[in-house]
Amino acid sequence: MAIGATIHTFEVQLADVDRGVYEDLSLRVAQHPSETDAYMVTRVLAYCLELEEGIAFSAGGVSTGEEPAILVKDLTGLITAWIEVGAPDAQRLHLGSKRADRAAVYTHRDPAKLLATWRGKTIHRSQDIVVRSFDSKFIDAAAQALTRRNTMSLSVTEGQIYLELNGTNLETQISTHEIE
Repeated sequence: MAIGATIHTFEVQLADVDRGVYEDLSLRVAQHPSETDAYMVTRVLAYCLELEEGIAFSAGGVSTGEEPAILVKDLTGLITAWIEVGAPDAQRLHLGSKRADRAAVYTHRDPAKLLATWRGKTIHRSQDIVVRSFDSKFIDAAAQALTRRNTMSLSVTEGQIYLELNGTNLETQISTHEIE
């Protein structure tokens, strides 16, 4: 956990019909002082949408150093999924795709601008990297509903997200993009 981080708790009821994942989660999320609420909301959503055995937030909360925002490791400690949040640069994505069986990016930023920054750059197995974006108004509204202690219900069906966060009801479509 980073020094000076603010700890947020999330009691999550997850019903991801698309993947057949139904879980109740208790998450302690460290928000680094440089991390925006929008980034943290995107990071929590990415964690829930990627939930599988061995998933964990990185130590500092934001993508720093050698780790992405979220990692999935198998029982031997081998990285099986490299999950970036926000707007990672092409080199970082290239490294992550080489180190893990699969890589994904979840962003609350303009996906067209993000994809343009990667155009023409070398990214290992770029055709296999999943890039998902959320509508910025959805993320901003969720960020406004944040408190230090959060109750959250997240349902996903046919790519549509239904989120109830501390009494605020929101919905959006998850958009998927291809790296050119």
